[in-house]
Amino acid sequence: MTQTPVVLLAEELSPATIDALGEGFEIRTTDGSDRQALLRDIADVDAIMIRSATKLDAEAFAAARRLKVVARAGVGLDNVDIPAATAAGVMVVNAPTSNIISAAELTVGHILGLSRNIAAADASMREGQWKRSQYTGIELFEKKVGIIGLGRIGGLVAERLRAFGTEILAYDPFVTSARAASLGAQMVELETLFRESDIITIHMPKTAETTGMVDAAAFELMKPSAFVVNVARGGLVDEEDLAEALKTGKIGGAAIDVYVSEPPQGVEFVGMDNVVTTPHLGASTAEAQEKAGISVAKSVKLALEGELVPDAVNVAGGPIDADVRPGIALAEKLGRVLTALTHDSPLTSVEVKVAGEIASKDVSSLKLAALKGVFTDVVSEKVSYVNAPMIAEQREIETTLVTTSEVEGFRNETTLSAILADGTRIAVSGTVTGPKLVEKLTGVNGFDFEVGLTDHMMILDYRDRPGVIASMGTLLGTASINIAGMQVSRGEGQDKDQRALSVLALDSPASPEMVASIKSTIEADRTAFVSLVD
Repeated sequence: MTQTPVVLLAEELSPATIDALGEGFEIRTTDGSDRQALLRDIADVDAIMIRSATKLDAEAFAAARRLKVVARAGVGLDNVDIPAATAAGVMVVNAPTSNIISAAELTVGHILGLSRNIAAADASMREGQWKRSQYTGIELFEKKVGIIGLGRIGGLVAERLRAFGTEILAYDPFVTSARAASLGAQMVELETLFRESDIITIHMPKTAETTGMVDAAAFELMKPSAFVVNVARGGLVDEEDLAEALKTGKIGGAAIDVYVSEPPQGVEFVGMDNVVTTPHLGASTAEAQEKAGISVAKSVKLALEGELVPDAVNVAGGPIDADVRPGIALAEKLGRVLTALTHDSPLTSVEVKVAGEIASKDVSSLKLAALKGVFTDVVSEKVSYVNAPMIAEQREIETTLVTTSEVEGFRNETTLSAILADGTRIAVSGTVTGPKLVEKLTGVNGFDFEVGLTDHMMILDYRDRPGVIASMGTLLGTASINIAGMQVSRGEGQDKDQRALSVLALDSPASPEMVASIKSTIEADRTAFVSLVD
């Protein structure tokens, strides 16, 4: 009986999130900020959905015996130990595009707020004051706005600020001038952006290279009237250098939504008159929260159905083309067949060759699926799309992906080849055919045939001669194992040592003793039984 997947909600998520999961899941809740409750409740769940308050580290993953996927309903993943998740075979997904509009709009709001002193004027009015002359602002019209990072959010900011009649300068080493021009932006060097911009906003990922990229040296280049805005990641703007620049008048003001440590403690610029600070509100809109929840709910559903997930952050492969997707389950099954044929011999290399029409597409997911299949029946740890490449690396197994448009007999064919430690080469091929997407085995070690992949299969390589098939049938019948289908492929030539390879589809599993008995009786060189159900 199939066990109902359990999804643990560690933080409050929108009702739309639960609706997006659909039926077929057991939903549990816990307080992710309560460490003991988290470690207790995560033990027997298949997925956990979190936001920013739940910390998932190596200890948590060790406690999660069944966990397959972590879903962060948002963009940041600072509270998830990605290497520990990968080592545990747990997929980590987030919602990378859920808050881009909200973050872009907050950026524009901060720019407008700084330009017109809105926060300071409001605070003054609340104190009963009327200081119109003190809060004279500036127009955005014809001002130069420097955007550091012209990705999805930076691009949205550029589009919105063009409506104010601003001139957009941009710096992004990964964006072409043509892309910038389509957004109405002019690509410039970073120093030029610092020198010429009236307003500077940063939208870069946080890496070793970008941390502190707006620092004392940058402030020295800026206009004394310049405004700096950061709603991206804490630490992109050096906090100590920013405080000093504001105190000494090197820049005119700043708006900061993100901090190195949150909530910020002892950050000097918080509370300064020429600074507007907000408590990490970039994704804090009803729309962004709902989009994030729905996005990760769909990812959880895909992951628990055994599919690769486009938004997985620790799985190579990316979005999967519709034409490639049917080959994922096939590649995994071929991997299990390949392993069965190796008889537990050590592997030194595995090659995944994809031939046909889909070879022009991104088929990296097929390599992941194949490796998952190769290791599923031979390692003690849980194998997933996430940690299969790591297992291969730990075992010093070289893995390669080869693509070619040339294929004979089929629109597409996937072939897995392994070299064993003794130099033996094992190869299996398969395809998906017809409108019903039937998975077929099309070759084993140079023998060609076309037989459907079934739950239980036996493969035998032997010298072809009369009576062999009858002997196999008798032994299986005596054990009450029904042969649901069978196909024999013969090697080339007509001599007495002609080889044959038989593939039998069985209605029930065959024991190792039965496989050994058949091998001995028909004097087979190689036999293998593989069950493609868990």
